[in-house]
Amino acid sequence: MTEYELDAIDREILYALQEEARNLSSSEIAERTDASSSTVRKRIQRLESEGVIKGYSANIDYTKSGYPIRMLLFCSAPIPDRGEYIDDVLEIPGVVSVQELVTGEQNLLVTAVGETDRDITPVAQEISDMGLTITDEVLVRSQRSTSFDEFSSQ
Repeated sequence: MTEYELDAIDREILYALQEEARNLSSSEIAERTDASSSTVRKRIQRLESEGVIKGYSANIDYTKSGYPIRMLLFCSAPIPDRGEYIDDVLEIPGVVSVQELVTGEQNLLVTAVGETDRDITPVAQEISDMGLTITDEVLVRSQRSTSFDEFSSQ
């Protein structure tokens, strides 16, 4: 795959999708970009096929859905192998994300959720059983996100 070069229309499409992908039609995005809705649809398809848009997902409030415990587990893996652990760690019940870190001793960041802190113990055990070392654990109280504003021309 070649590196896809984003233009102003692509950036506006990405910004709009970050804000509310579920509630915007291609016509509404077209109004923001001064492009036609068919152009927007084609651009979205191209952004998806190029891997710029990797998918669409719900932003879930785990606390409101009955899982108030969110734990960050900082792990160490052998540097050449760290990426190979990601899919296996994602298969562990309770794990919602894994990030590969490229600096420092801690090179995998695992986010797990549960009803109680006891729900995190089996997650940590499975991670350890894989040969990873958990170097730190952080309990998250809350999290908020925003759209990446570099995609917006405004």
